[in-house]
Amino acid sequence: MGTHPLTHLFDQPIARAHTQSLKYDGRSVTFGRSDVMPMWVADMDFAVPAAITNALQARANHPVFGYTLAPDSLYEALIDWLRVKYDWVVKREWIVLTPGVVPSLNLVVAALTAAQDGVIVQPPVYFPFFSAVTQQNRRLIENPLVLTDDGTGNPQYQMDMAQLAVCAKDARLMLLCSPHNPVGRVWQKETLQALLAVAEAHDLTILSDEIHADLVYTEAQHHPLSRLALEADASDAAEASHRVITAVSPSKTFNIPGLGLSALIVPNPAQRQAIQTHLRNMGVSVTNPFNLVAFEAAYREGSDWLTDLMAYLQDNRDAAIAFIRSQLPSIDVISPQGTYLVWLDCRKLQLDDAALNRFFIEEAQLGLSPGAMFGHGGEGFMRMNIGTPKANVIAALTRLRDALKAHRVE
Repeated sequence: MGTHPLTHLFDQPIARAHTQSLKYDGRSVTFGRSDVMPMWVADMDFAVPAAITNALQARANHPVFGYTLAPDSLYEALIDWLRVKYDWVVKREWIVLTPGVVPSLNLVVAALTAAQDGVIVQPPVYFPFFSAVTQQNRRLIENPLVLTDDGTGNPQYQMDMAQLAVCAKDARLMLLCSPHNPVGRVWQKETLQALLAVAEAHDLTILSDEIHADLVYTEAQHHPLSRLALEADASDAAEASHRVITAVSPSKTFNIPGLGLSALIVPNPAQRQAIQTHLRNMGVSVTNPFNLVAFEAAYREGSDWLTDLMAYLQDNRDAAIAFIRSQLPSIDVISPQGTYLVWLDCRKLQLDDAALNRFFIEEAQLGLSPGAMFGHGGEGFMRMNIGTPKANVIAALTRLRDALKAHRVE
């Protein structure tokens, strides 16, 4: 599969309005107007791999859509993907299929903690991390990320390990975002190993949301936290004492979030049984005839498409960063190491969060995700989705530049 035809394909605009798309048809409700450029919710404006479309069409040709079992071949496709990409050997029995990563967050919190147990999150972070804790009557413990210089003059986020160790003394569970949404940080191996040391010292279980793991740029490398933990303990009893649960899904990687299928990888048998029991008691249907075939086709046949996608997204990212740094002096930017989300530091504008959101909507006519929704440390920031044709990225930034000039900021 060649690069040039797919690059050309990613450049092609796709009309998504009037398809019940949240990103496009939800603009009026979300932003109060329908003419903003939608650069918010994390799905991409690209056609999915042909292998997924072909698999869905083949299944649709069968005229019966009854209750459906997950085939062995689906599990094999996921296991092979994780082994080839991450040198992570996952056993079939560790895998628990779930109806999405956000439901998985809620499921694990409900199954493995009790009322008023402490659960750690690291803001600014994807906002369902907060509700998974607070709406289930657990205590939210915050270990805020720290924005520092990376040593080369560029801003980058780090974990506050000293404060995390204090938090862990009073917590049962930690929700880790790896790679991190919204700041785009791909955690270094040494950071994750230090995190595991804290978890071991305080008997802390970690749920690692790795939904963006496949979307990492060339200068970084994703390390599955569970693999690192298993490498550190190769004993026969490693599974029984394992403290890491991993959430994975093809939904972000292959642009199929609307199909709603993900997986939890749970080596610890007692934790796995608790999660499976809670899932059964919820009475939730996880699989359907379409999400199963899309899930398997993505992991079995999507690798070449992903290679081209990442080259395209990296070009988008680099173009966006160059534009911002050369033409928007009042906006700072944290260059993402992973994800297709760019974290804009707008604090120089000296606008409160409501005014900042109004400026983007009413003056720049852009629909972004306000940083404040990601919790402590998100104030004064905006999250921009660049998973769209490059022409849209440049057009959006041009709108922002012109709005800033009209606002007499630049």
